[in-house]
Amino acid sequence: MTIRLYDTSARQIRDFVPLTAGCVSIYLCGATVQAAPHIGHIRSGLNFDIMRRWFAYRGYDVTFIRNVTDIDDKIIRKSEEQGRPWWSIGYDNERAFNDGYDALGCLPPTYEPRATGHITEMIEMMRGLIERGHAYAADGNVYFDVRSFPGYLELSNQNLDDLRQPSGEGETGKRDQRDFAMWKSAKPGEPSWETPWGRGRPGWHLECSAMAHKYLGTEFDIHGGGIDLIFPHHENEIAQSKAFGDTFAKYWVHNGWVTMAGEKMSKSLGNSVLVSEMVKAWRPIVLRYYLGSAHYRSMIEYSEASLRDAESAFARIEGFAQRVTEKTGETVEPATEVPPAFAEAMDDDLGVPQALAIVHTTVRQGNSALAADDKEAAIARLAEVRAMLGVLGLDPLDPHWAGEGDRGEDLHGVVDTLVRLVLDQRQGARERKDWAAADAIRDQLNQSGLVIEDGASGPRWSLGPR
Repeated sequence: MTIRLYDTSARQIRDFVPLTAGCVSIYLCGATVQAAPHIGHIRSGLNFDIMRRWFAYRGYDVTFIRNVTDIDDKIIRKSEEQGRPWWSIGYDNERAFNDGYDALGCLPPTYEPRATGHITEMIEMMRGLIERGHAYAADGNVYFDVRSFPGYLELSNQNLDDLRQPSGEGETGKRDQRDFAMWKSAKPGEPSWETPWGRGRPGWHLECSAMAHKYLGTEFDIHGGGIDLIFPHHENEIAQSKAFGDTFAKYWVHNGWVTMAGEKMSKSLGNSVLVSEMVKAWRPIVLRYYLGSAHYRSMIEYSEASLRDAESAFARIEGFAQRVTEKTGETVEPATEVPPAFAEAMDDDLGVPQALAIVHTTVRQGNSALAADDKEAAIARLAEVRAMLGVLGLDPLDPHWAGEGDRGEDLHGVVDTLVRLVLDQRQGARERKDWAAADAIRDQLNQSGLVIEDGASGPRWSLGPR
């Protein structure tokens, strides 16, 4: 058994060899909390949640760090626009992110550090970099000298002579315009902290280098994030951390975007779909299926039609689980191991699309067993399905999703009573051999979003795709 991952730095899929046998350490760039999350933000957390679950299934002890960037230029701009304290905006949106992660079934990280809680570590890192000749102070700012680090731009595969470094307001005193800010001098009305070089606030890149060093040490296994972070963020993290003396990340793993009309979903473009609104319109487990079913490195073009397709696909899985449970009257526990073909797909760079194909094949086999009244085989297939879905965080019988499958447990009994009355009328029509009336009742129920299935024990209903 060898897990293989696409390593951005090597530009190829590599065998995963942990630094410490039986352990894996992961640092994921988490939320920048200037606004509530859209589904593109949550996709990153979900992709790495699947990675984390697969490592755990394979027997690894996982340390998973997902940071919170609670101070940066964007948050300060939002504070000015809204007339609210920066920390109030950050706290509200941090809670919104965690609500989104929880709603879609993401496991909590081992630690979730905030940038503002690690100013001391940032100062220590800057002091070390200045002493080593990799950084310098100017006008209250502290800059990293990119020419002092020979490996700069190897991750993004750029040429230093062609580089145009993003710069912010007030970044004066640079020796080279390609140098980037690790610390920004204080401006009137902005939050600031005291340092040996004057009051100011951290730059985005320094925050992650300091927190990764704090929680994972000088070297760790996997650094993750969206592909938009490769440059400048991850490139600058590498320069700071390695120049400081850390070996830093052994593997670099990046997930693709969620796009709308071919553009990256973003707050600035105004084309984002907020998680808080999406979970009102769609079941969270369906959203998880939709965002998690594509390969993590691929782009997802958002559309309601694609979401409806995902809803229909998941309904087939969920319907099978319900039918087995109802027909056998048993609580089927997940199998202790997933099928070998599923494991092979997941080991190969987390091949979720191929793994889900195995899930659907197993569901079809289980439905055939039910049709043949082979309860033992149906139970065995459901146990396998539950094991596979558990790895993906999609098991509809898991306690996390309890009641969610019926879109409101409080209403289920009421709806069931009403549907049963209509089904009794349909049954009466069938007994009178009034087939036209019976079919009309069934068609009306189907149009209302209910799926009616006739079986040996009588008709059963379920919610169909919208």
